[in-house]
Amino acid sequence: MREAKVETIRRAVPVYATEGFWIAGDGWRIRRIDFPAMQPDGTDAKTVRGSLLFLPGRGDHYEKYLEMLDGFARQGWCVTALDWRGQGGSGRLLVDAHVGHIDDFATWIADLRAFWTDWKAVMPAPHVVVAHSMGGHLAMRALIENAIDPDAVAMSAPMLGLHRMGLPYAVYHAVARGLRSLGAPDRAAWKEGEKPGSPLNVRSKILTHDAGRYADELYWWEARPDVRLGPPSWHWVERAIASIRQIHKAGALEKVKVPLLLMATTADRLVDTKQIIRDARRLPSSELVLFGNEAAHELLREADPVRNQCLDHIAHFFDRHAPQP
Repeated sequence: MREAKVETIRRAVPVYATEGFWIAGDGWRIRRIDFPAMQPDGTDAKTVRGSLLFLPGRGDHYEKYLEMLDGFARQGWCVTALDWRGQGGSGRLLVDAHVGHIDDFATWIADLRAFWTDWKAVMPAPHVVVAHSMGGHLAMRALIENAIDPDAVAMSAPMLGLHRMGLPYAVYHAVARGLRSLGAPDRAAWKEGEKPGSPLNVRSKILTHDAGRYADELYWWEARPDVRLGPPSWHWVERAIASIRQIHKAGALEKVKVPLLLMATTADRLVDTKQIIRDARRLPSSELVLFGNEAAHELLREADPVRNQCLDHIAHFFDRHAPQP
């Protein structure tokens, strides 16, 4: 897939996109953005390709992905992206708004289940999902729990596992429980960056080789300060490990029959790519695309040689598994 070269799209919400909120059952306002289906030149699509839902990662906000969302829309997809409860423009769950938090990952699954039901009812088929990092984890868990039923799913660096210093998950989980109990469970697990011991000045190297796209996020932090989120709480860390252990129970992944495209990089310093490779073998209908040192964690915001490959893989995958009616 190749997008129209609209240089401003990364730092300005286009006038044809609609920002708004979806209201969860408990009244929580979940921020969303919707793009209409278009032709490559930006005119109205003559035929709608289908509907695509994008699920971002931990700490993400949809402004980071405007370029990609616009590109999918110019392929004829009706495109929607969400900010998860507690991050982006969907409010905060702690007094310290800089700390990422959730009571339990099941809360996010409940939000996704309800949103999917509402969204699918009014959006044209086929219905597909693109998910990044934590969004990939939540999409996988939602598939296991039958919370969503897309025609196909593409995942970028899905958080199916975390780096755990060689410890078995049971031990790693026990350590996380212990650290959570040493102080307030909602305190930040580390100071800055995206991983323990990672200062903000090396964050860009962990995420992407594209300095311009990395700078786009910093631009939005200045333009819309409320979307910025820092490190997770220790409670989030413990609940993330618990959720990862849950999706790896015997027989869980084997139940997922939906076609899955898993894209990952062996140079990822945030999620466990070896776990992604192992899981791909367990999933009945999965395809795996691996990158190396040329790619960091944010594959969909990488430099063009990697990013364009990812977008092409997604386009061909959806053409085969979610063809236009």
